[in-house]
Formats: sequence, C-alpha cells, structure tokens
Amino acid sequence: MYSEPLFRPPSEARSLIIQVTEGCSHNKCRFCYMYKGKQFRLRSEEEIKAHIEWLKSYYRDPERIFLADGNVMCLKTEKLIELLEYIKSQFPSAKRISSYSGPLDLIRKTDEELKLIRETGLELLYVGVESGSDNVLSMMQKGANQQQMIEAGRKALKAGFKLSCMIISGLGGTEYMEEHAVESAKVISAINPTYFSLLRLVVEEKSELSMDIRQGKFHLLTPLQVIDENIMMLENMDLKDCIFRANHVSNYVNQAGTLNRDRDMLVERLKKFRKSGFVPGGSDML
Repeated sequence: MYSEPLFRPPSEARSLIIQVTEGCSHNKCRFCYMYKGKQFRLRSEEEIKAHIEWLKSYYRDPERIFLADGNVMCLKTEKLIELLEYIKSQFPSAKRISSYSGPLDLIRKTDEELKLIRETGLELLYVGVESGSDNVLSMMQKGANQQQMIEAGRKALKAGFKLSCMIISGLGGTEYMEEHAVESAKVISAINPTYFSLLRLVVEEKSELSMDIRQGKFHLLTPLQVIDENIMMLENMDLKDCIFRANHVSNYVNQAGTLNRDRDMLVERLKKFRKSGFVPGGSDML
C-alpha cells in the first residue's frame, strides 16, 4: 500500500507514515535523487481512505503521524483540511501530525489558510532550506531564493507551526564554501526556526550533481573543510532558543544543543576536531 521508495525525517522514525502524495512536486534539485524515479501525483480520496484502513490494521494508536511524500502542502487548503479532519477521526490517539513543505507552497497560501491548517491539526513542518546563498540555490535548482526562504519560514511560524529547517553543509562546494556558510547563517537567523538541523552533502551516483563532480564542474569539500564551514556557519548565527542538531549519520561530528545558548561550546568542540586533524566519517559518494 506504499509507493516506494518512502522517505521521512530522522526524527519521524517512530511515526506512522500516511502517504498522501507520491513523489515531489518540484523534483528538480540537482543534489537530490530521492523521488527522481517517481512521477508526482496526488492520491485520490478513495486511495487515501483505503490506505488508512490498511494502516489501521497494523497501527491502532499512533502518537505521531507523518504525511508523505515530498510536499503535502501543495494540496488545496480545503482538501488538506478535509484530510486532516479525517485522519484525526481515524487516529484519535495522535498527538502530533507533521509533513515536509516546500517554501513556495507556504508563500502561495494566505496567512488565514495557514492558520486554519495549523488549527486543524498539522503541527510541524520540515522545510529543506539547503542553503542561504542565492548562487547555491540557483546552481542546485532549488526553485526558491534567499528572500523566499525567509518569507516562507516566517509565514509558517506566524501561523503557529513548529518549524524545522535544514541546511546541507558542503552544498556550495569549494567555490561557494564561505558564501554558503555565511548566507545560510543569515537565512536561518532571519527565520529563527523551532529546530535547525545541519546535514552533510552525500552525493548519490545517479544524481545530476554526481555528473558535475565527474566532469570537474563541482568540487566536494574535504572533511576538514566541512568542519571549517560548519564553524563559520555557527559563528555567524544569531538565534533565540532554537534546538540545533547535527547528529545525522552523514555528519562527521555529532553535535546537539540550543542556539545561541550553546554556540560557543559547539564551535569549540568543532575546533578541537579541526586542530586534531582527525575527522570521523566515511566517503562523500555513495
């Protein structure tokens, strides 16, 4: 009853996943291969209800629900409201419902629409900002610029959502290393999300970016350069009570804390690894 491959954020590991859409409505990012083998489509009401009935036979009382695939917020507001109400009726035990969201879909919805969606039960949104640099966002064909990322994040928070933003370290390569670090810090600081996660670029062999690497058009950062970039990014951030995580399997150095409160401690830890010259971790290519 799932259209695979199926993805979810690491923090949704124990959540019930309800597949509302298949694929990604944008699906043009050069670094991403998650949904390249899928044609994006919205599942019909009948399909979703059959899917939920199937799930109920396995998961009767989930506390957390994640709506897949790549971007449920592209649904029309009235359809999303109906869906949320139905899910809540079928799983009254659920204490949190979350989903991915593209920045442009947040911008397209009015403040009133977003507030209504939040009040109906969608609590947490995951937005892949990826970079704050317009050059990097354009190069990776993200489909949104720096100002749109900030606008989308602020709109989500204003509507009452909890917001988790992600940046990919190394996404600018050696050419845009400093710009990626500084501008990403600028965007995340301007949004001040509930959660901020920092992952490291790991390139799928079938992605468009992997071809750029083989052709010498894109140069990956070394492990030590990744740490330098992380230090620069953290040093340039100005956040209030933002929960920070860099503990994904892709990260060279696991980090966790609250920004800005723990920023100096986090930076010093990275500098110790940098000074030692030893960085744990694996290959940059899968």
